[in-house]
Amino acid sequence: MPSGLACPMNRSPLELHRRRPLVVGSIGSGEVLAGLDPADVASACDVVEIRLDLLSAKERQARGWRVFEKIPLLFTARRASEGGAGDLSAEQREAMLIDVIAEAAAIDIEVASIPEMAGLRIKLHDAGVPWIASFHDFRGVPDLALLHASRENARNSGAAAFKAAFELGWQLDSLPALAQFVAGSDFPTSLMGMGPFAPMSRVMFAQLGSVLNYGYLGDTPTAPGQWSARQLREAIASVSCSATYDPTPADQ
Repeated sequence: MPSGLACPMNRSPLELHRRRPLVVGSIGSGEVLAGLDPADVASACDVVEIRLDLLSAKERQARGWRVFEKIPLLFTARRASEGGAGDLSAEQREAMLIDVIAEAAAIDIEVASIPEMAGLRIKLHDAGVPWIASFHDFRGVPDLALLHASRENARNSGAAAFKAAFELGWQLDSLPALAQFVAGSDFPTSLMGMGPFAPMSRVMFAQLGSVLNYGYLGDTPTAPGQWSARQLREAIASVSCSATYDPTPADQ
């Protein structure tokens, strides 16, 4: 089911639909941000992710992301335990995100940070800005029960979508269950691997209905095994997307 996400300041809204996987271009440094051409970015991705934790205070104050006037902006200030830089406290990250609410099409909040970001969530609700609940595991594929519980936590806490990224090495026997997790969801879900099989998994999960699919802009990946946003967009466009995956064995 499509989900329209409202956004302020006349910025383009995010339209989430399982049959139209969106590519998110993530910016990994202030230097990359300063060197990007808005027209090139618009042709490479559907959404721009601004990683506030990867920018200096001066770079955040400069607000270089304002050049992307017609592209939805997703702001993230990642906690250190899930790949964030600078070992920022919850209070510091919350302040960064509150500061950009008026410019955001959406905000990223980790599932683990939901309790400590209560003030931010109230402000987002009051401003009509949606948020994405995210989950990251850099050690391996998480237990499926944990993914289900995290997604339900996201749904019950008011998130607009759930995103999970995890290290995908040789655990390929887990792919059928993960495919069912994303394709069978009645709640907007994004799923992606990191590491050796990240590129393959990102295209596969996009085919199965992953609504937000992350690549990098410039020359700085923001997660292990990412495609560039442009490569990912081209790869997804080269395959047909279906949200009708049937996990039932053929002989049943």
